[in-house]
Amino acid sequence: MLPPFMKLRRLSLAVALGLSLSSASGLRAGEAAPGGAQQPLVTSEGVDAPHFELSAETAYLLSVAGNPNNYEIGAQFFTGRLRWGVNDNDQSFFRGYNQVYGLAMAEPIFRGPENHYFGISVGLRHVFVRPGSRVQFYTSAGLGLGWIDSTDEFRQGQGQDFTFNILSAGGLEYRVNDRFKVSVGVLYQHLSNGGQTDPNPSLNLFGPQVGATFSF
Repeated sequence: MLPPFMKLRRLSLAVALGLSLSSASGLRAGEAAPGGAQQPLVTSEGVDAPHFELSAETAYLLSVAGNPNNYEIGAQFFTGRLRWGVNDNDQSFFRGYNQVYGLAMAEPIFRGPENHYFGISVGLRHVFVRPGSRVQFYTSAGLGLGWIDSTDEFRQGQGQDFTFNILSAGGLEYRVNDRFKVSVGVLYQHLSNGGQTDPNPSLNLFGPQVGATFSF
């Protein structure tokens, strides 16, 4: 039978060996720094930013100020977007990517002196991407020009056919998969001929917008 001090010595050696093995195992798994201090693992998935997108969007717009007629307009947009810069900093509010876009628009006028508007626009767009989320927030703004079938000033329609446009939008996108997204948002549109006629009863339009996007 071993003396008590021998039993205590063997127990101490066994505990020390166990702690050494546990520490070595932790180092192999990347859970501890070389100095023995525990360090959390930091990972980043990066920003999944498509190189190019094609989108179709539909909006229903109401005139909100600046014109005596209560316009109601349907708007259809066909858009191409090209990626232009990525921010993959997980701590940044602007984590996401920028896009430049060009679009063509066709707008039947359901209520108002005119009947239709056709135009083009170019602009910038930013998509805010949160790590691990399929929901993304976007905002955009652009300038363009177009043609409306203007009517006489007695009906307080637009002063001439040639018209400039300003577009601004914001909303949410949902990534269904790596190629396809759907979106819902709000759109502001301004139509004016830039003071080329007097009067120039410009239009300020605002309303909901939905869309679908295919990414490349």
